[in-house]
Amino acid sequence: MTFNRTRRTRTMVLGAMALMTLLASTLWAPASAAQPARRDWQAGIAAAPRPGRGCYTATYPRLAWRTVRCATAPEIPQPPHRGPRPLVIGNGSDIAARVPSGFISTAIGSFDSVVNVTSESGPIGNSGPSIANAYTLQLNTNFFASTACAGSPNPACQGWEQFVYGNDGSSGVAFIQYWLLQYNAPCPAGVGWNTFSFVGDSDIYCWKNNTGGAVGVPNQPITNLGSLSLSGQATAGGDSVTLFDGATAYTRVGDNAVNAAVGWDTAEFNVFGYGGNSAGGGTASFNPGAALTVRTRTIYGGTAAPICVATGFTAEKNNLSFGTPAPVWTPPGPAVRFVEDTVGGAATNCAAATTIGDVHAHTVAGLAYDFQAVGDFELAQTGPDFEVQARHVSGAPTWPNASVNQAVATRMGGTAVAVCGGPRLVVDGKGVQIREGKPLSLPSGVDIWLTGGAYVVTDQSGNSVRITPHSAPDYMDVSVGVGTWPTKVRGLLGNPDNNVQLLEASDGTVFQVPLSFDDLYYRYGDSWRVTPTDSLLAPCGTKVEESNPAKPFFAQDLDPKLRERGMSICRQAEVQDAWIDACTLDVAVLGEKAAAVYVGKPPPVLDGNR
Repeated sequence: MTFNRTRRTRTMVLGAMALMTLLASTLWAPASAAQPARRDWQAGIAAAPRPGRGCYTATYPRLAWRTVRCATAPEIPQPPHRGPRPLVIGNGSDIAARVPSGFISTAIGSFDSVVNVTSESGPIGNSGPSIANAYTLQLNTNFFASTACAGSPNPACQGWEQFVYGNDGSSGVAFIQYWLLQYNAPCPAGVGWNTFSFVGDSDIYCWKNNTGGAVGVPNQPITNLGSLSLSGQATAGGDSVTLFDGATAYTRVGDNAVNAAVGWDTAEFNVFGYGGNSAGGGTASFNPGAALTVRTRTIYGGTAAPICVATGFTAEKNNLSFGTPAPVWTPPGPAVRFVEDTVGGAATNCAAATTIGDVHAHTVAGLAYDFQAVGDFELAQTGPDFEVQARHVSGAPTWPNASVNQAVATRMGGTAVAVCGGPRLVVDGKGVQIREGKPLSLPSGVDIWLTGGAYVVTDQSGNSVRITPHSAPDYMDVSVGVGTWPTKVRGLLGNPDNNVQLLEASDGTVFQVPLSFDDLYYRYGDSWRVTPTDSLLAPCGTKVEESNPAKPFFAQDLDPKLRERGMSICRQAEVQDAWIDACTLDVAVLGEKAAAVYVGKPPPVLDGNR
């Protein structure tokens, strides 16, 4: 379980980099040769001046608008998120693109791929029966300080703007909805504002649609989702919403009611339920096996990559969860691109890392390496508000050169959560029991879920930790999700400058991959041992053994018959070649069930064990 310089050549390193380039080019590849030109036209027509304050349409490739009759916008609120972040997309749990400087003038949301989407249904306004092909596409701004809050007594009042396409199952409309969040006073009179409050909440919100109605769009069944994209524009001179159906664009000029041009720096795009009510947002429910690849493109006057933030703003949801791989930024635009599906099961995050089995680390930059030391270790730390620690125990006497996770703890802001052997959940030093599917929501904004036997801990910044206990033998698999990317991650799951070929000790010493056995354990690994005064793992017991393995321990070190059996089980489970050795070792040490975590796991960018 160590790096071996003699087993890696420069050719292999270059090969790994070539693989990384190939993966990136695959993620960036357009769906067809015509798509880049169509995207350029969409960006151009979205930014083209409208003839006036009305409804218009345009057809590719002409960059000219023509007038159409306006339709009626639905008087249904699309409220802001509230309450616990769910383990599906929406109600604050989403991926958004934050520009690195200035403000967004135009954003375009689209789908790079739509796989196995055959049906979708949802209620209208979060009540009544579920209707086929009832959904919204929403391109939402962040919450921001707004001049429209001038009449509010609440200094925390914020503006919010939503560019919406609503499909009610028989027809569609595109419109803009404006919000004054926590206005906490009678809404401004004479300009169309409606009053809104959540059940059990005394705060007063104000919302309205743009005046003059919506632009009508022909009914768009969910099977046409891949042809749709939504654009929102907000400048000092005005705002507008545009729905693209392939080569046709439909646009509606807005009221610029909340002055988003001087506050819009983050864009959220997705497919959600059709509106909400005082109980929250509705849900768009897709068929099992559905998968979407979402692209959120930002135009802000620069070309630098946007920052991925694991956050969302609307209360509406869909029944999809975060898939793999983790989000990436892509040209053109630039844009953030991510996968959501009905089988992903991960908490929403912008970068992910894991330690699984006995113990295989997979860093945020994509480096895979084995780490078999015993003791308490710092897995990941992104600053004063988020860190994760793990306790490794020895596999002795049967497997003296192997170790597993016995306990895991995280600190999110001022909240400390530990999952100890048993398993036993401890929150801020007190034992807690929670029910499957019923979150424990803490005043700090930290939510704790028990789902499928795994504990998922999330915060309002999008950071997450998923801890999956196993029994007979007892060990834990850990997944760490980072809520903002790029960001600096320190610990066993970090890479300096997010460089997959480097590891960094706690004192700042940088090691080039691969490391020697002594460097891995006695310089790098020992530096990340957690002292008792800094330990988050004390609720799981204070007596901790500290040791390093006597020698490396790989699959090839197993008895040949044991190795052959383990490898056969992993191949039958269709584990990718990149993880066969790790899977084989885990099956031998931990049993057949250990193979499951590797099924469908994307290959590492760089394998540090070869």
